[in-house]
Amino acid sequence: MNDSSNLWLAIIAVSTLVMALVQVGAIVAGAIAARRVQARLASLEQRLQQKVEPFVDQVQPLVERLTAISADASRLSALAVQQAEKADVAFTSAARRVDQTLAVVQNAVVAPAREGMALASAIRAAVGSIKKGRTGRRRASASDEDDALFIG
Repeated sequence: MNDSSNLWLAIIAVSTLVMALVQVGAIVAGAIAARRVQARLASLEQRLQQKVEPFVDQVQPLVERLTAISADASRLSALAVQQAEKADVAFTSAARRVDQTLAVVQNAVVAPAREGMALASAIRAAVGSIKKGRTGRRRASASDEDDALFIG
């Protein structure tokens, strides 16, 4: 049994050696592939940078101009908000003053005018009542005379 176990041990040792060589070969192949990919990426990046650089030079002033425009727009919108708030305060103040003025006018003009109109109505009613009293008597006497002249 000693020979067969030595044979099996030799087979296991050879297979382990083959597996180790395959693994080392895979590691070496992976490292070589990684270096190639890295070299390709570097050359691709360099080409891309060469192609993009002219565009960056052209776009840079545009970006700076857009930044300035957005800053101006922000400043203008802040000013517009301030002006709108001032206008709101002015309109509110003007409306309050108009209300106060109308109240003063109503108290100073409309109330005495109403009182005057009420007094005029009272005088008109009194004069009308007096006229009705006089014309009522006259009409009664005139109708008596008309009755006397009636032949019938």
